[in-house]
Amino acid sequence: MSDQSPPSPIAPAIDDLWERRAELSPRDTEARATVVNAIDLLDTGKARVAELSGGDVVVDERARRAILLAFRVLGMARTQVGDFQHNDRVPLKTTFDGVRVVPGAIARWGSYMAPGVVLMPSFVNIGAYVGGGTMVDTWATVGSCAHIGANVHLSGGVGIGGVLEPPGALPVVVEDDALVGSRAMIVEGARVGRGAVVGAGTILSASMPVIDVETGEELARGRVPDWCVAVGGTRQKEFPGGTFGLPCVLVIKRLEPGQRHDKAALNEALREHGVNT
Repeated sequence: MSDQSPPSPIAPAIDDLWERRAELSPRDTEARATVVNAIDLLDTGKARVAELSGGDVVVDERARRAILLAFRVLGMARTQVGDFQHNDRVPLKTTFDGVRVVPGAIARWGSYMAPGVVLMPSFVNIGAYVGGGTMVDTWATVGSCAHIGANVHLSGGVGIGGVLEPPGALPVVVEDDALVGSRAMIVEGARVGRGAVVGAGTILSASMPVIDVETGEELARGRVPDWCVAVGGTRQKEFPGGTFGLPCVLVIKRLEPGQRHDKAALNEALREHGVNT
C-alpha cells in the first residue's frame, strides 16, 4: 500500500463522525445525510476505496469509514422487487449507465460498475469498483471494497473477497485484462496482476506463496505477477509429525505483455501440467 494517499473526494466530516461512531444511530439525520453523500460518491465512481497508483494499491480510509458508518446511521428498510422481498440497511443499486444487468444479478448501492460491464446473475457488494468491459459471470461474487480492473473476466463461481476491517487491511485487486478461472477464490487482500490468468479452483490469499515452477523461486506472497498463467498447487514441508503438502500458487507459463487470452493456447498450456481452466 502506498504511503502517499491522494486527497479524498469524501468530506472530512466523515472523520469526525468516525470518532464518535459509538453514539450514532439512524435518528441522527445530519450524520445520515453526510454518510449518504459519501456513499453516493462511491456509487457513481467519483470516489473509490482502492485504486492503483504507480504500481501501488492506494486505499482511501475515509471511504471505508463511510461504508462502516452507513451500517450505524441507516435504518432497516423493506423493499420488494417482483416477488422478492428484501429487508436491509443498504438498498440495491439503481444507477447502471451503460451496464448490462442480466436478471438475477444483484449489486448494492455504493458499488460502481463502469460502462461496458456485464453482470450475469452475480453479486457485487458495497464499495466494490468494477472497470469497463469486465464480465462478472454467473454466481461470481465481488466483495466489499474490491477493485476489479477493465476488461477482466471473472468466470462462473469466482469469489472475490471483501474487506472493511481491520483498519489498514488491503482490499483484493484484480488488474486490467486478467482472467480468473471458474470457482477460483481471491481473498484477504490478494492481488492478480495485469493480463494474468488464474486457473480454475485456485485459491489465492495474502499469505499464499506464489512460486515459479521453472526456477522453484518464491516470487511473492499473495500476488500473481503480470502476464502469466498461474494455478493452484502444493509444496512439501517437513513437520515433526511428517511431511505434508501445503497449498501454494504455481506460475507455469509466462505470457507476452499485451497478449490476449487464447482459450485453445491456455488449455494446451494447462494440459501440459495436468490441470484445467
